[in-house]
Order: sequence, then C-alpha cells, then structure tokens
Amino acid sequence: MNKLGLSLVLLVSNSLTAVCSAKDVLVSSPDGAVTVTVGVKNNQPYYTMNYHSKIIVLPSHLGFQVDNGNIGSHVKMTGKQYASKDETWSQVWGEDELVRNHYNELTVSFQEQTGAKKKMDVQFRVFNDGIGFRYILPEKIKGEKYCVQEELTEIALAHDAKAWSIPSNHTEYFEGIYTCDLLSKKDTVCTPLTIAYEDSLFLAIHEAALKDYASVNLTPRPAEKGVMLLTALTPWQSGVKVYVEGELKTPWRTITIGKTAGDLMTSRLMLNLNEPTQIKDTSWIEPGRYIGIWWSIHKKQNTWEMGPQHGATTENVKRYMDFAARHGFSGVLAEGWNPGWGQGEQVTYLKSYPDFDIDEVCRYAQQKDVRFIGHMESWGRASLIEQEMDEAFAWYQKLGIRVVKTGYVGHLMDGKEQAKSQYGIRHYRKVIETAAKYQIMIDNHEPAMPTGIQRTWPNLMTQEGVRGQEYNAWDRRGGNPPSHTVTLPFTRGLAGPTDFTPAIFNFSEIVPGTHPHSTLAKQLGEFVVIYSPLQMAADAIENYEGQPALTFIESCPTTWSKTLVPSGEIGQYITVARRERGDGGRWFIGSITNETARQIELPLSFLDADTTYRAIIYEDAADADYETNPYAMTIRQTEVTRESILHLNLARSGGAAIRIEKVKE
Repeated sequence: MNKLGLSLVLLVSNSLTAVCSAKDVLVSSPDGAVTVTVGVKNNQPYYTMNYHSKIIVLPSHLGFQVDNGNIGSHVKMTGKQYASKDETWSQVWGEDELVRNHYNELTVSFQEQTGAKKKMDVQFRVFNDGIGFRYILPEKIKGEKYCVQEELTEIALAHDAKAWSIPSNHTEYFEGIYTCDLLSKKDTVCTPLTIAYEDSLFLAIHEAALKDYASVNLTPRPAEKGVMLLTALTPWQSGVKVYVEGELKTPWRTITIGKTAGDLMTSRLMLNLNEPTQIKDTSWIEPGRYIGIWWSIHKKQNTWEMGPQHGATTENVKRYMDFAARHGFSGVLAEGWNPGWGQGEQVTYLKSYPDFDIDEVCRYAQQKDVRFIGHMESWGRASLIEQEMDEAFAWYQKLGIRVVKTGYVGHLMDGKEQAKSQYGIRHYRKVIETAAKYQIMIDNHEPAMPTGIQRTWPNLMTQEGVRGQEYNAWDRRGGNPPSHTVTLPFTRGLAGPTDFTPAIFNFSEIVPGTHPHSTLAKQLGEFVVIYSPLQMAADAIENYEGQPALTFIESCPTTWSKTLVPSGEIGQYITVARRERGDGGRWFIGSITNETARQIELPLSFLDADTTYRAIIYEDAADADYETNPYAMTIRQTEVTRESILHLNLARSGGAAIRIEKVKE
C-alpha cells in the first residue's frame, strides 16, 4: 500500500471526523492509481479525478435544483470523514463467483451559507478501477417533503473522445443500435456511456443502486476545455424529477476505468456499490438454460392469441417440455398462455386460455423435471401487475412456477409516466421484492437500465433493455447489423445481464432481407459472449432437432466461477472465456466478429498448469459467409495445455464456440 493509502487507513482506525476549511481534500484508490480531489471554488462544491497522475475529470460542480432553491450554489465545506473496506463476497450467480470489494471512501459535508442553510453530503468510493459517488441529503424535519427539479452533477472530461451510445429520447425501451461518434457531437444519451478516451484508456459512465429515484441520462456539451457531461434525470409527467420524503440517498454515479475495453466488462465496481442480498435463503434461485414458444410467434407461424395457430396450447407446451427434458433445458417459456392477447380481451394473470390447462402443464413439467416459465405482459399497465401480482405469484408458487417474464410494451407506464422515471423505478422494485416473497425469479422486459441491484435482490435474474434477436424476425429495415453483438458486451452489457435470446439455427425469412446476419457458429459464440443467467435458446425446437451444433448449448452453463476477456475491440470483435462453477473446471469460450473475417489467435494461459485438456471447437468452415453460406460449420477436437495457442477461423459476421475439459486419466 502507498503512503496515502496507509494514511487513510490510519484515519479510519482513529475514527477521525474533522471540521475543515475550504482547502481541498482528496482520496485515492487502494493501489494509488485513481485520485479524487474535492473542494469549493467560487462558493460551489466540485471534484476532480486523476488516473496515474493524468487528469481525467476537470473541476466539475455538484448540487441540486430543488423546489425551494438550489443546494450547492453558495456553500462551505463543514466536514470530512474517511473509511476503507477490503472484503470478498460470493455471488449467488454471476460472471464471477467471488468478488473483491476494495475501496477507500471519503464523505465530504457541505452547507449552504444563505437561506435555510441546507446540508449536503457527497460520498466518494474510489476503487482501483474507477469511482462511485452519491449524494446524501439529510432529513431535517420528520416527514419533510420536497421535489428535485434537477440534479446538477457535472462530469467535465479533459478532452473530447469517441463514444458509443444510444439516444435517450428516440430509443424506446433502450432498443437501439449503439453508434460511435465524438462526445461533442452527441445529444442527450442513455447510460452506460462507453468512451475510448485515449490509447489504452477506456471509460464507462453509468449509475449503481438505482432506487426510488429517476434514471440518469447524460447531455454532452463542448466546453472551453474538453467536454462537459451534464446529468439529465428522467422526469415525471409533472416535470418534477424526484419526489423526496425524508432522507435522500441518490444512486451512485459511476466512472469505470480500464486499460482495455475488456477491462470494463470484467469490472465489478457497479455490483460492489449495491447492498448485499436481502434474501436470506437463496437456495431456490437457480440459473439455467430454457427454450420457448417465442420465435415461432415472431416468425408468424404461431399466434399469441387463442385461435387455430395458437402457440401456448397444452399439447404444444408439453411437446416443448419433452424436448427440454431430452436436451437438458431447465424451463419452457410460453407467451400467450393467459387472456388479454386478442382484440377486446381483458388482461389477467389469474387464469389461462381455455386451450391451455396450466394445472396439467405444471404437473407434467414437474414429472419431466422441467419448469414452466410464466409470462405477464402488461402493455405498460404497471398498475395491473401491482393489483394482481400477490395473488398471481402465490398461485404460481403453488403450481411450481419459479420464473416469471414481465413485459411493459407500451409508450408510457399506465399511459402517463416513463418507465425510466421515479414512477417506473418504484414499480420495478415493488415487483422484484414481492416476487421474492413467493420465491419467484424475474426476467424483466422493457425495463429501466440495470444498475446492479441483482446483488441485493438476486431473484432479478436478467433483463431485456436491448435491441434483441426478435428484430431479426420482423424488422423491415433488415434486422440487426453484424456489428451489433460485438458492440453490446462493451455497452449495454456493462449494465448487467442481457436477455438478448441467442442461438437461432434457421435463418429463413418472413420479411424479405430480415434474418440473423450471422453464421451458425456466431450464434453459438453469442451464447457465451452475451451474458444472462437465464439464457434462452431462442429458436423453435424443430430447428434444433438433429442439429450437431445443439450439443454445445446442451453443455453450456449460465453461471460462472470466473470470466476473462482475452481480446476485443468495440464494434469489431470479441473473445470471452468463462469457467464453470464446481469441481469440473471446464471452460467455455465464445469468439465473434463483425462483417470482417478474422483469424484469431487465442493463448490458453488461463488454464491450470500441468493439466491436459480436450478442446471441442465449433467454428466457421473455410467457405462460411453470413450472406452466402451461413450454415457451414466444422466441429473438431484437439488436446491443449496452458502453453497452447488456438487458431480460430471467423468468417464474415462469424464466430466460434469452444468447450475445454480436462482429459480424464
């Protein structure tokens, strides 16, 4: 530990809380690489951030505009307090089994010098891979109520840089294509915002532990030096950003730092800023692979509503369960099982369509050791879910249903409020906490952007919030481009598990020109690259029957002991290696590329020493091409050790999927 880190620990051990002058105070990461300085200039509180003595964030103001005046416009610093933590905790499920939570903390107190002399604390936690900071506004009078009109946080980057983002006002449910441009040329964007700041220096700006607050957006503006990022909270219909009663603790504003784009993916900073799990017994929370009556509906072969082509019939779901049992899938999703999909039908989650015997399906599921996955599509009617969820979740628990997929297709929640607003955030949290009471896991579609609360509520398994596979079924612009899935891990994926629904094996078209713009091997690679603890093999079962490629998915876990990113460039290509939990020690690797064919060299130095492994490699054939020959794939085996280097052939928009297992003596 450097001298500064040691001094901070000594401060903590002495429990020192000091009243200080307006002089700057600072705190550094445990390794000394990241330093935050906090002070007051021109009566306004500010902070800066350095990385290896290089300034990243110039002086940036802090504060609020509230309904009875500003906080942070005319302040003095009244106190500071240091703390430190170094712990290792276990994830119930996740990309790494063990997570180290190591930071130094500085809490700075400010007080307005005019008016009511409001108080504001700003708490910084500085990790080796970035920072998080949040505001704490104390409750002055019991039951005090006020409104936040805007959060006035600034992030003043020292220079312009390329960034990947989706716009905040023109992308419904975050289902957009991430585009790259200079920050100074962008309008208000959603987070995570991923920035190639300099050679060998990448940043990701997001938030953590979002609760009873509004989602953050960022508005870049050219500044005299560099680019200023201004927070823009998602408002209520009234224009108010946040209604506050009592003490306010905001979400953490996060800046993650990495020497490579892959370092951003393996950072656990956001999870560490969330509270430990509130669920005492987590034994019922089980990750897994599932299939569903889903792709066939998007491909117009089945319907959601009851009729001659209805997908969610008793017999059809049981047929899918037979397939799931044969091939090692833990669940079967069926959308359209309940009334509300047809014209004029009243939505309810408390009964099924007449041609779907849910009692028989759930009995059959337990006989097959497969779970039925329920679906609660609300069309934006959050209040309907809240009215019925206690009774519905209790019923599902009795039936043996353990996973529910929620949906909110509709421009506004309950016809009035944005899903990213405080209104939506309150609703999502209410659903997660209620589901936990009934031992129900949630797959949330049309969500707010994830912020790591799965650490606190690990029954929140996965979320959509992404332009997913379904666009490859019906998007009249042609579906997702080849660069899409090599961009998502570095952008949307930084927010948390992503229910993208990979593994389509049949690329036939309903809409001319619209199909997965990938090879078959890339679909397998995406099953590893795009992380979700509930991972759906999204195609219809007819397209999996007799397909050798399915053997990779049958063997692939969905929760891991360790995750590595050996190589990757945003929007170009990526290779992800994940080790399964347990004693087996198998590794699963996905490697995918954009429309450029590549030869990838993959050193296997992460394998155990003095051990011989067998690598089973599913990769593009020599003549594979996503436009002319997408199904051409080879499966080969070779013995490897940690000294080996694999040479992989990736066709245009192609990929590879690898299983590495120890050779039994």
